Amino acid sequence: MTDPAATQIVFLLFPGITQLDFTAPAQALCRMPGALLAGAAKSLDPIATDSGFSILPTHDFASSPQADILCIPGGHGVAEALHDAATIDFIARQAAGATWVTSVCTGAFLLGRAGLLTGKRATTHWGYTHLLPLVGATYEHARIVEDGTIVTSGGVTSGLDFALTLIASIRGDAAAQAIQLAIEYDPAPPFVGGHPDHAPAAVTEGLKARVYDGAAARMAAALTAP
Repeated sequence: MTDPAATQIVFLLFPGITQLDFTAPAQALCRMPGALLAGAAKSLDPIATDSGFSILPTHDFASSPQADILCIPGGHGVAEALHDAATIDFIARQAAGATWVTSVCTGAFLLGRAGLLTGKRATTHWGYTHLLPLVGATYEHARIVEDGTIVTSGGVTSGLDFALTLIASIRGDAAAQAIQLAIEYDPAPPFVGGHPDHAPAAVTEGLKARVYDGAAARMAAALTAP
């Protein structure tokens, strides 16, 4: 019999996932009292991440448990996943039965393709925020955006902040604070510049030119393709 106090957390896994979008919130959420984690993909084959190594799903879509918390990570593989009917159908079906529907980074666009961000406030990685209206969402300038039971977060490392925020909502501040202490999440970055609001303009523009202008164009093309 399933423990009534348990919270089933399901992460979508897909080729080209940004591993920290998945592993950072998973590391915090797995420590929440009653948490049960699953990583669901189209098949049980290894999933290639953006970091040069692969991860193994625990379930395929057919065998995945129903999520109480559904989490959709991002990554450069999102543009391809947007056109995968089985993936979008899985998100929509899981979201219909979930208490919380969440995303990290560009995972927001998969929520949007499944019709879950229409009329919602949302955020994503700073390089893609201007594309949120393409999935019916209104961009809110924040690291974490809660609109009812839908929670979206910014790029990559924001997944850890999102997880702790969600744990506090579900199990209380003390539980979230204990987990933050347990994983020694006490950030002291060597530079103030993890967002364009704070980074030197030359660094931001250089990174956009090298990576994010092209990546955002590919995402826009994927979102507007028939």
